[in-house]
Amino acid sequence: MAKKLNQLEATAICGNDISSSCLYVSALAIGYAGQYAWISLLIVAGVLFLFRKIYGEVVGALPLNGGAYNALLNTTKKSTAATAAALTVLSYMATAVISASEAIHYIAVFFEVIPVIPATVILLLVFMCLTIMGIGESSKVAIGIFIFHLVSLTILCGFCIFYFFNNGFDVLISNFETPVEGSITMALFFGFSAAMLGISGFESSANYVEEQKKGVFPKTLRNMWIVVSVFNPLIAFLALAIIPIPTVTANQEALLSFMGETSAGNWLSILIGVDAALVLSGAVLTSFIGVGGLMERMTLDRILPKPLVKKSSRNTSYLIYVLFFILCVSILMITWGDLKKLAGVYTIAFLSVMVLFGVGNILLKLKRSRLPRPERSSWIALVVAIAAVLAAIAGNILLNPTYFSIFLKYLAPTLMVVFFMLYRTHIIKILMQLTKKLFPENNKLTYWIYRNSLLRLEKLNNQQFVFFTYHHDVEMLNKVMQYIMENEPTKKLKIVSILHREEHLNKELVADIEVLDRAYPKIAVELIEELGDFTPSKIRELSKKWNIPTNFMFIGAPGKDFPYSIEELGEVRLII
Repeated sequence: MAKKLNQLEATAICGNDISSSCLYVSALAIGYAGQYAWISLLIVAGVLFLFRKIYGEVVGALPLNGGAYNALLNTTKKSTAATAAALTVLSYMATAVISASEAIHYIAVFFEVIPVIPATVILLLVFMCLTIMGIGESSKVAIGIFIFHLVSLTILCGFCIFYFFNNGFDVLISNFETPVEGSITMALFFGFSAAMLGISGFESSANYVEEQKKGVFPKTLRNMWIVVSVFNPLIAFLALAIIPIPTVTANQEALLSFMGETSAGNWLSILIGVDAALVLSGAVLTSFIGVGGLMERMTLDRILPKPLVKKSSRNTSYLIYVLFFILCVSILMITWGDLKKLAGVYTIAFLSVMVLFGVGNILLKLKRSRLPRPERSSWIALVVAIAAVLAAIAGNILLNPTYFSIFLKYLAPTLMVVFFMLYRTHIIKILMQLTKKLFPENNKLTYWIYRNSLLRLEKLNNQQFVFFTYHHDVEMLNKVMQYIMENEPTKKLKIVSILHREEHLNKELVADIEVLDRAYPKIAVELIEELGDFTPSKIRELSKKWNIPTNFMFIGAPGKDFPYSIEELGEVRLII
């Protein structure tokens, strides 16, 4: 059994991503909100505080890899969940490429001869190899980077505070007297919209929650929130305290290095440059680890091709990391490292994922109210949090309208791949009909295509699914059948009732199953009586006995008295 991540290891992996935001988000917020940037960043911290409860409730109730995808998969249609997954993968791609490219740019400050594009590819390759080696090895690297980053930021803030008190309040007063474009309200709004980039990475921990020890996940959320709430507003305020706003704008790409040089000299500027290169590299690692957990879950649910979950000797799905590396390199080559185009994809994709996570929480409250969870977000907090992120998306589109069109250009092919896998049975049938009409029947190629298509369809449809029932009525079982018809290509369903020795199948249940079997002639329904207790070990036993993966086994939402958590049941899906 693989070693689970402790609090420091799990926090370091996602923390490198979210804490690296201070390298660009303070300057970005000052560019739009001027002297009020630190207030915009505090508002962002407030929104993130609300999302702590949202993520805590959803992942606490459904502690499985996949983030927003997992939340929606267990509360709504598979296609909606697949859309969230596509957005998350797109966000990770942009995160990995932007972080790797920016890390190389910082290194290039010290070694000007470094070719940025090839070096970015090499950096992505290094982290692909590291994740293939295993998450345990990756976490050790992440811890080193994370601790070095926090120490570097603390040193920078300490020297900036010392410089500020030594040199007086003149710069700060001058900056606060600078007029802002338009109203203060609009400055705060656009500053907030831009500053929401500073919480990218908050969703990462939910994508590898299964690799974390019990109780670690909410601690990662708390730790990330503390880092963002302390450093991002503080750095923005200190920048305004020691550097005039026009100079901040002129040094936007490496503001923290410039702050280090201003407050303590060249040595601190170099330290921050090295730290930036390292922590941005750590964000690349976060992307690989996060996307690994998500894409593995998608593959097991037949949204991505099955060969992707083939394991290496270290029990890692190495083909997923290889595919992700290829996708990252392709997006790097297509944009030729144009960070503005990548930022357009990045901003809207990850903010959309956060909205969908909020939607998942709403559906969890409405459709899975009986499901136990360690904490609950309030309805007011949930609505405010979703509204805030939607406002941030709108603000970013208003600030950069071209970003939205770039985002759609990248989203479209991603969704095409995902939806092809979801609806491939329908697509194969259409192609078979076209082949039959367009080409002669005695053509060898036509025969080969038709025969192989039939075999593929048969293989897909022969995958059996299981629904565990305990005295469900015909109305509930009808919902199960409708869900399977809409979401899963299959012709075989086992409805299993696990009973104690002294119990017998309910006669009404037997009659209901017969009704359903006639109502859905395309699905062969088999009612099975299984003796024993409904336990995780029983699920594993039946999974092995019937050769049906646990993620193809469904249940209704259990009540508060149910003795096991969803996590203990494996990847059993909630569908009613």
